[in-house]
Amino acid sequence: MNRERLKNIIDVAMGRSPADLCVKNCKVVDVFNKEIFSSDVYIKDGYFAGFGGENFPTPREVYDAGGKYMAPGFIDSHVHIESSHLAPAEFARLVVPHGTTTVIADPHEIANVCGLDGIDYMLEATENLPLSVLIQMPSCVPCTPFENAGAVLKADDLVTRFGHPRVLGLGELMNYVGVENCDEEVIDKIMAARNAGKIIDGHSPGVGGSRLDAYICAGIMNDHECAVPGDLRDRVLRGMYVLIRQGTAAQDLASLVKGVDDKNSRWCLFCTDDRQAESILREGHIDNNVRMAIHEGLDPITAISMATINAAVAFRLDDRGAIAPGRRADFILFNDLSDIRADEVFTLGQCSASQGRPRFVAMHTDVQKVSGMVKVKDASPERFALRLKSDRVRTMRVSPGSLVTEIGHASVKLEDGLWVRDDQDIVKIAVVERHKGTGNIGLGLIEGFGLVGGAIALSIAHDSHNIIVAGDSDTDMSVAVNELVRLGGGMTIVKNGQVVDSVQHEIAGLMTDLTGEEVAEKVGRIVNLAHSELGIHEAFDPFMSLCFVSLPVIPDIKITDMGLFDVGAYKFVSVEDD
Repeated sequence: MNRERLKNIIDVAMGRSPADLCVKNCKVVDVFNKEIFSSDVYIKDGYFAGFGGENFPTPREVYDAGGKYMAPGFIDSHVHIESSHLAPAEFARLVVPHGTTTVIADPHEIANVCGLDGIDYMLEATENLPLSVLIQMPSCVPCTPFENAGAVLKADDLVTRFGHPRVLGLGELMNYVGVENCDEEVIDKIMAARNAGKIIDGHSPGVGGSRLDAYICAGIMNDHECAVPGDLRDRVLRGMYVLIRQGTAAQDLASLVKGVDDKNSRWCLFCTDDRQAESILREGHIDNNVRMAIHEGLDPITAISMATINAAVAFRLDDRGAIAPGRRADFILFNDLSDIRADEVFTLGQCSASQGRPRFVAMHTDVQKVSGMVKVKDASPERFALRLKSDRVRTMRVSPGSLVTEIGHASVKLEDGLWVRDDQDIVKIAVVERHKGTGNIGLGLIEGFGLVGGAIALSIAHDSHNIIVAGDSDTDMSVAVNELVRLGGGMTIVKNGQVVDSVQHEIAGLMTDLTGEEVAEKVGRIVNLAHSELGIHEAFDPFMSLCFVSLPVIPDIKITDMGLFDVGAYKFVSVEDD
C-alpha cells in the first residue's frame, strides 16, 4: 500500500472524507471472535476503512445488501491452475463467481514442461485479474530423478523469481526422502527460500514419526496430503498447517473434517489442489469445501474461517482474510449460513461476480513460448509390446477417489513371451517421454481400471507430464500417442485403430484457450465415451485418475518413462514379480 492510499483510507475511517462504497444492511461474519454482527461497511481505494460512525460524509456509492451475510473472500491455499485444463484468466472467470478471491498457485505442472518460461507465462497471465493469484516457485522440477521432465530447476533458478511481488515462496516439497537424507540440492532450495524469508509448502503422504519431525525441521509449514484424522493431528501437534483437500480426483474432506475441533481448527485450511472445469461448474470451488464441511457437522463460522483468515495467517497475508479495517475489500454476500452460495462477489471493492456469473471478461495471454511441447521419438505399435520372462507380475492396483496405487500380484497370460489380455481386469500402461525425444517408454500393468478394447491417453501425467497411455492393444496405444503428437497435447480415446474423440490442449500440452463451459462439455463428452466405448469403471474419472498413476512420490507403486517405480522402496522394480 502506498502512502497516498494509506492516507485516503485513514481519512475515510475518521469520517473526514467520503468512502468510495458503503455496503449497508449486512450481517458481518467476524472470523476473529467467531460471531456475527450487523453493521455498515465502508470501503476506500479497494480496502476496508471501517464500520462508520455518526455524521460521516455521504459515500460516493451505497450498496444495500438487503440483510445478507458478508464474509471475506475465500482463499484456495493450494491449487494447480493447469489441472483445470483452462488458461489462467478463464480459470478466474470460473472460480470468482463461487467466492474465491485469492489462490495460492503452484505452477509446477507447466514448469515441468517449460521451465522458467512456463512460470513467467503464469505470472503474466495472472496479472490484473479480479482473482488474486499468488505463486509458489516449484521445488521439484522434476519431482524426482526417476523420470525425464521438460526442464530442471535448481535453487539458483528459483531465486531469480523470488523478488516478484506475487511470489510467496517455495512450492510443495515432494522429495521428502531428499529432505530426510539431507540431499544437497534439496537443502540448497530450502536454504534459498529460508534466506529470502519465504514460505515452504509441504507434501508428505504417509510420512510420520521421526521422519515427519525431520521434514518439519526443514521449515516446511503445511501439508495437503493428509488422508485420515490421525494424519491431521500428527501434523498439527508439530505446528504444521493442514490443507484439507477436495479436488476432482483426491477427495479427503469428508474423512479429515472429522478430526477438526475447536482446539485445532485454526491450523486447518481448505484447498482444491487439482480441480477440473466441469467439477467447478457443477459443484463449485472452495465454497464446495465450506458447504461440505458444514454438512459434515462443522460450525459454519469455523468453516468460513478455515477458508479465509486461517489461510491468510498461514501464508502471512495480513492484507486479507477478514472484514476488517485496512484489509483488502474482497468479500462475498450470501443468504443462507447453512448452505453458503455467493450471490455477489467483490474484489478490491468492485463487484466482480453476481448471481453466479462473472462481471469481467477473461483476457488471454500469448502462448507462443509454451506451445508445441510434444516431441516423441518413436511411438510405433511394437514399442508397446510387453515382453515378460514370467507370468507372475506386479500390477498397479487403482481405486476410485484415491491417488494411492497399491502393489498387486497376479498371474497373466503370455504368448511367445508377450503379455496378452485375458479375462482379468488388467491392461497395459505406458509412459512415453515427450519433452526431449529420448524414445523412453516405461511399461507396466494396471489393475482395476476396467478398460476393454482400446486405449486412452493424455499428455497430462503428473508431475513431469509425459504422455501416459493405457490399453489392451499395442496398435491402439500407438494410435493414441500419435494423435496427441499431432494435436500438440491433450486427451484422446482410440478403439479398433480409430480415434473416437480428442480434446486438444495447445498450451504446454496441459491447458487450452477455450472457455470453461467449452472445456467442461468436451471433457465431459470424452469421459462419457471412455466409460461407454472402453468400459472404464463408472467410479473413475478416467483421465484425472490416470494422470496420477505416474506421480512417483505417492505410494505405493507408480510408473515413469524410465519404468515401474516402488515408492516405498524408492527404487525401480521389474514388472515380473520376485
